[in-house]
Amino acid sequence: MSNLRSNRRKSKKKRFWRTFVLLLLLLLVGGGSYFAFDIAYHAKKATDNIYQEIDREKVENHRTEEVKITKDPFNILLLGIEEQGGGQRSDVLLLVTVNPITEEVSMLSIPRDTRIMVPAAGKKTKITESFSYGGVESTIETVDELLDVPIDYYVTTNFEGFEDIVDTLGGVEVNVPFTFKSQLTGSLKWKTFHEGPMDLNGNEALAYVRMRKKDPQGDKGRNERQKEVIKAIIDKGTSFGTITKINDILGDLGENVKTNIPPSKFANFIKLYSKIKNTEIQNLTLEGEDEYINGVYYYIPDDESLEELSTTLNDSLTKTKKTVGTDYQSTQDSQSEQDADNEEY
Repeated sequence: MSNLRSNRRKSKKKRFWRTFVLLLLLLLVGGGSYFAFDIAYHAKKATDNIYQEIDREKVENHRTEEVKITKDPFNILLLGIEEQGGGQRSDVLLLVTVNPITEEVSMLSIPRDTRIMVPAAGKKTKITESFSYGGVESTIETVDELLDVPIDYYVTTNFEGFEDIVDTLGGVEVNVPFTFKSQLTGSLKWKTFHEGPMDLNGNEALAYVRMRKKDPQGDKGRNERQKEVIKAIIDKGTSFGTITKINDILGDLGENVKTNIPPSKFANFIKLYSKIKNTEIQNLTLEGEDEYINGVYYYIPDDESLEELSTTLNDSLTKTKKTVGTDYQSTQDSQSEQDADNEEY
């Protein structure tokens, strides 16, 4: 039984990585040169809207040298941004570390209620609130405060924006884990989601991914449903029958996704993915305990776990050779570096 669970976890890790990269391809490439000039034009327009550099003066711990995606290890912080009470919060925080040299990939999901010093706020609060004190720069600096690791790239996604994308695609199919009711935005009607396969329109998909209080797994369950809908969008968005809708999809994405990954590096992400697409993801966990402070729930991270994670993440950013099952000779190293140089453009 334990082996079965382990295999399932490994399968989920691989699916998430493929989902993440496919999302990047859909967001940032949008069909490439093989769909004709019109689609290429809309892809260019979408990437112009998506690209948003960060203010490095607001982020103390950052690398000043340029990161070469096909040969340098790097971190990507994925943020799911939620609108609430007129403000924005980083509701989902995933840190992905990629080492193209060792072909290792790790993923850390940071609990949204983690209590940590938010530098921009000047106080300890939930990490989910960091975004409201200074946008993506504040969240990046807070993650660094937590883990002492530099963040090279980020991708923010407004989950509400997926409503338009789902409708453009003609809906998506999900596998509802249990029966529950959730209120739809706009009409405020209640929708019953029955356990098993269901076809959802954009409004229904949004309610499906936002429900949290009725999920026995809380935020974890909601995160899994969000990933499921993203995967369903990508599966349908990359299907042959969606070619005629790609321009509309790119327009939707351009309004709801931001990243500091330069358009000039998009092709290198594709090359890197083709190299490490079968890599098993190392799923990292931040250990801690639940605690109520002044009547407010927090997740208190364990100091030892934080230290171990920081060491693991920083080590992965400095490794220059495979350490398991491979003995690199100097000629192989030289050839690999040459290949990477040829790929980086």
